[in-house]
Amino acid sequence: MLVLAATIMHNRKSMKKQAVAEQDAVDRILRQWARERPDLDVSPMGVIGRISRIERLLDPQLVSVFHRFGLERWSFDVLASLRRSGPPYEVTPTQLFSSLMLTSGAITYRIDEMVKKGFVKRTPDPEDRRGQRIRLTKLGLETVDAALVAHVQNESRMLKHLSVKERAHLTALLRRLMSGLEQPPASDTPSEE
Repeated sequence: MLVLAATIMHNRKSMKKQAVAEQDAVDRILRQWARERPDLDVSPMGVIGRISRIERLLDPQLVSVFHRFGLERWSFDVLASLRRSGPPYEVTPTQLFSSLMLTSGAITYRIDEMVKKGFVKRTPDPEDRRGQRIRLTKLGLETVDAALVAHVQNESRMLKHLSVKERAHLTALLRRLMSGLEQPPASDTPSEE
């Protein structure tokens, strides 16, 4: 009986030490707010704060891989969108800015930059005499394919702390959160009927 009690106490201490070791800067902030404003539920800060901090930690690690291929984050996104479109790796500017969720002005500048670097070229649109299409060049295709391999390896490295099951669970939760955020905000004021 004494051995069982000692084992339980040891396990509790180990779990408590592990819980403290797994705390992060956001936990410290939440504890401070709980002390200063016990009347306020600040738990949403835990989720949003971690998402914000994770983005700031991920970005430089993503960008460093893109730079090895002469790319920025945005230029990788443009090349990847074209590559995902399938042969002949060509889309209209409208299709491109829709897939990247950018304005037409922003996409025009980015296409100009990518044309200068030889990653893409403009071609006449056979379905619209006034229009044009954006197509990956041989250099663009080779660059995006090589960068994609390094990018996926880099992302796998960044997620190594999560099991396959944890990744699937996190993906489902993030998908649900993103879906909710992409919906137009509900009006807080009652509609007048």
